[in-house]
Amino acid sequence: MCDDDHGNGLNRRALIVTGATAALTLGSVTFASGAATPASGAQETRTVRGTLPTGSPDYVYVPVEVPTGVDEIKVAYTYDKPSVPAGTQGNALDIGIFDQRGTDLGGRGFRGWSGGARTEFFLRVDDATPGYLPGPVHAGTWHVALGPYTVSPQGLSYELTITLTYGEPGVAPRPVYPPERAKGRGRAWYRGDCHLHSWYSDGRRTPAEIAGLARAAGLDFINSSDHNTPSSHPHWAPEASDDLLIMLGEEITTRNGHVVALGTEPGTFVDWRYRARDNRFGRFAREIRRAGGLVVPAHPHATCIGCAWKFGFGEADAVEVWNGPYTPDDEIALASWDATLVASVRENREKGENPGWLPAMGNSDAHRDPDAIGLPQTVVLAEDLTREAIQDGIRAGHSYVAESKNLSLTFAASCGRAQHAGIGERLRVDADTPVTVRLEVAGAPRCTVRFVTDQGVLFTSGPLPVGGAGVVEWGTTAAYAAYVRAELRHETAAGTVPGALAAFTNPIFLGEAKR
Repeated sequence: MCDDDHGNGLNRRALIVTGATAALTLGSVTFASGAATPASGAQETRTVRGTLPTGSPDYVYVPVEVPTGVDEIKVAYTYDKPSVPAGTQGNALDIGIFDQRGTDLGGRGFRGWSGGARTEFFLRVDDATPGYLPGPVHAGTWHVALGPYTVSPQGLSYELTITLTYGEPGVAPRPVYPPERAKGRGRAWYRGDCHLHSWYSDGRRTPAEIAGLARAAGLDFINSSDHNTPSSHPHWAPEASDDLLIMLGEEITTRNGHVVALGTEPGTFVDWRYRARDNRFGRFAREIRRAGGLVVPAHPHATCIGCAWKFGFGEADAVEVWNGPYTPDDEIALASWDATLVASVRENREKGENPGWLPAMGNSDAHRDPDAIGLPQTVVLAEDLTREAIQDGIRAGHSYVAESKNLSLTFAASCGRAQHAGIGERLRVDADTPVTVRLEVAGAPRCTVRFVTDQGVLFTSGPLPVGGAGVVEWGTTAAYAAYVRAELRHETAAGTVPGALAAFTNPIFLGEAKR
């Protein structure tokens, strides 16, 4: 299955199955040994070749015995990409590395991951390839981690080249992180994009480029979410300013779906090496919360391999319903999310309690040009422009999602002058009390308004004026509509989906519930 390069005089390695999750550990790659450490600047290289068959484990670990006196470790790799019939998976091989602290789940030894975005990487105490963490190269058993994302019927043949450089280590830089507060406007609506990728994973933009585009998109806050690595965290500090709050996080990219850790403590790493069948997600969701973050499943109905969400929503704080330009999988996600609102209403009626419900978000998932940052964006009612206040607003569902800074809205339900409720709130009224739902819109030319309830779409307006502004009102009762949320949709001809979304709100609940 996997052989060493015999030109290096290495022996064929044994295969060892490890852990509850599908993983494979190979025999060790060794370097110089003995009392004499090679001279400073000296290098040693080993080359490893092997073939992984279809059905290989999710992760294959190649142990590397690192001797003392090493200043830098560098790894390069290649693999074959044979032609395959239409509809058949080809080869894709991810890569990362763990240091002498080991590969145990939880990532104590984690030192970096680039997935399939790079063909080589290096680490030393004062610097590392984007996606990897600078730090000492201590002696011991390191592990190159291979992730056979897909394997063709012919198998996947790979070659690893591992180079050690000897010398005195440099000085470790002291990380500086962005502040948790920006200059806000007090209690106000703030616009953000919480799912973004830089060149610290598979994106092609620098933090500076992302921050500039975020400002141009009218955003007040963003959240870093590179795949399976916190390596970008110290590099965001220069981009934070009074007009842009930068939160730190990670997109945990498992084989059964992706989840955004939103606003964790700087340097937080969350492991991704498990599937739904392993019953491990709850542990890491709690880890995200202990680190001060929110748990937000991303693009739950995406069609890419391993992207569809299979862990359930019991541990989620919110869900990303709209991801990037509006497509059919977003339409499915929107309908599925609406079904969770119906379930929360049922739970309220059965238990006589306030319903637990899952707020929705929208983010761009932007990686590179022409991906538009801020398409879409989540607009959050928060007490101020701070990490905690933004998270509180998202968690409470005091938010709506818009396709751009040009679109804004106000949505409320009222009963007379004294009683009213906004997005994410409950209007406490008797079942038959008349309720007026009112939506004020700006920046939505020729869009139609839909009011969606637990019965479905109960009201659809005519097109708004070309100027994009308008007010739409609708009368109902709590007996007729347990909740109401608003959708703004483009004319049928616009976008990749007929009647594609321009904006949508989280719901307003109607009726009594125990306090």
